[in-house]
Amino acid sequence: MGASFGAALAGGAAGLATPAFAQAAAPVRWASLAPGFTILVVQYILAQKLAEKHGVPLAPPTQYTAVSTYYNDFAAGNYDVCIGSWDTFASRQQAGVPIEMLCSITTADMIYIVTGDPALKDVAGLKGRTLAAAQSTGTFRMVAALIKELNGIELGKDVTIQGVDNPAAAMTLVMANRAEAGLSWEPNVTAALMRDSKLKPLFNAGEAYRKATSLDLPYFGVAVRRELAEKSPDMAKRVRAMFEECLQRINAAPKEAVAIAGQNSGFSPEVLAEAITSRRLRFQFGSMASAQGRSEIVKASEFLARNGLLQRPVDDAFFFKG
Repeated sequence: MGASFGAALAGGAAGLATPAFAQAAAPVRWASLAPGFTILVVQYILAQKLAEKHGVPLAPPTQYTAVSTYYNDFAAGNYDVCIGSWDTFASRQQAGVPIEMLCSITTADMIYIVTGDPALKDVAGLKGRTLAAAQSTGTFRMVAALIKELNGIELGKDVTIQGVDNPAAAMTLVMANRAEAGLSWEPNVTAALMRDSKLKPLFNAGEAYRKATSLDLPYFGVAVRRELAEKSPDMAKRVRAMFEECLQRINAAPKEAVAIAGQNSGFSPEVLAEAITSRRLRFQFGSMASAQGRSEIVKASEFLARNGLLQRPVDDAFFFKG
């Protein structure tokens, strides 16, 4: 996102919408999930009126607190646009849910294993130790596959897993010395590092994948219901442009962004700003209209399929390429 983005925005965004079009179009339903960083994205779009700018007639976001209900309602067609992990979208699409990937918005650089044990220097040191982790998440399965393939270590076999309900609880156990390491993701990682100076990152999922493949590992993205994409491909393009500008603005001025839209995320503005400026939380836009954006997802899906986390690699049917 550089000069070409700014030029495209200046030259074309205004032409995407007219008030008459926005008034005539059916509302686009979306949702938010709290607590978490996605609240920042949703609230920023609302506060900065980016939907109006791009001609997207957004309905008020439906608010969720349960991850399973959030994804299940999207799969059931109860809303049109969802922010979530791309592998979750891929597994649902392969099971027959009519959804298409619109864009990626973060990388797996936000996923960490953190330790407070000074004797732990690398992943190999986890053998025989205890790792606090939410085992029911796709994030755990992704990290387990990465560590097994790249380091030959099996979580749950070579490393004892202390199960927790959420990523915040993993950090709590590490800080309480009830686990020697914890698997979590941003902004929970930054919150823990700011509270306890003894903590240090031991493993980063995005970095490990990049060293092995020279590619970024996408993590969170935006998907749309196929009905919306097919009925109004122009509207799906507008939604994608809206998210692109949102990420560009947050990256350009993170402190201002969290001050404007960080409420209800469950994290202080200081934590959110530090997560972004430290690059532990990387907002990185990738359009599925571009060959590069699709290639990153395809390569990552080949890795997940190889490790039994997807039925098969994704194909063109997974992408909105308009």
